[in-house]
Amino acid sequence: MKIAIVKLSALGDIVHAMVVLQFIKNHYPKIEIDWVVEKDFKELLESHPDINKVHVVNIKNAKKKKSIYLLLNELRRVRKFGPYDLVIDLQGLIKSALITRMISADKTFGFDKYSARESLAANFYKQTFNFDYDKNIVERNIALISFALKIPIIEENIQKKIPFLFSNRTYFFKTLSSFKKNILLIPGASFKSKCYPVEKFAEVATEIDANFLVIWGSQEEKIMANKIQALAPKVIICEKLSLDALISLISQVSLLIGSDTGPTHIGWALNIPSITLFGSTPGYRNSYVTKINRIIESSSEVNPFKLDRNDMSIKDIEVQEILLVSKNLLNQE
Repeated sequence: MKIAIVKLSALGDIVHAMVVLQFIKNHYPKIEIDWVVEKDFKELLESHPDINKVHVVNIKNAKKKKSIYLLLNELRRVRKFGPYDLVIDLQGLIKSALITRMISADKTFGFDKYSARESLAANFYKQTFNFDYDKNIVERNIALISFALKIPIIEENIQKKIPFLFSNRTYFFKTLSSFKKNILLIPGASFKSKCYPVEKFAEVATEIDANFLVIWGSQEEKIMANKIQALAPKVIICEKLSLDALISLISQVSLLIGSDTGPTHIGWALNIPSITLFGSTPGYRNSYVTKINRIIESSSEVNPFKLDRNDMSIKDIEVQEILLVSKNLLNQE
């Protein structure tokens, strides 16, 4: 059997989808799995041993430039993918559904109009599946895969998953301590109301005897990192990392503390202890909780169908709560 999975973006969403690969391979060891992804995230998938081929599209660029020509050119390229026995769209957007439809395949699967993020996407699949949009994202991905491939996957399988992200080479970081616990802070996120206050990150760093590092990916995030270090001088600011190097760094730390963002979710993928902080986004949906991967949510009632980007309630999460969970996770090591 030869299949393709369509999950174009973003970093955290792709991570939450990639967990399905091990369950597919466990059930069908000889299956060939290709993946269709936006150009920016190709590096995340290239080193995975269960992926046969990564197909890159650049729909984002066509949209950014508002170019019909570039969009049509990308769709013409997509026609050359395959052929496949089946294609599964884990994204549920019109653009991902259109790509799924354009690929040569005997069967195409996706969420139905009641559970896709964009209901019109359901019109492009040959078979649809219902699983409520506001349910946990990992459970949604696994449910659709189970339906399309007739694979029984239970919660115990997810809890006992093997780490599933890989870097192309081994990285050595001089900033990592060999005698203290290494804690990685991730202050940045895709929008402001996801971000925990830098003052409180600094307070966490002053209250725990550990080697603290902070990462950044944009100039705005670099400013946040600088502010944390100004308040907590022992915090080390990492150099700007490639996605490959980021995976390697996260695999070597003792604990991650961060916002609802891709790098934090990489900790879950690598079975590294993590604390994900939620305010304007739903923790119960956007993170899979385990004994070592915990969430702390603000008191906001979040509507996953219509996020309120002006909800700054994440700032109300108490430092003491983070310290308590951190110490608990560090003692489990």
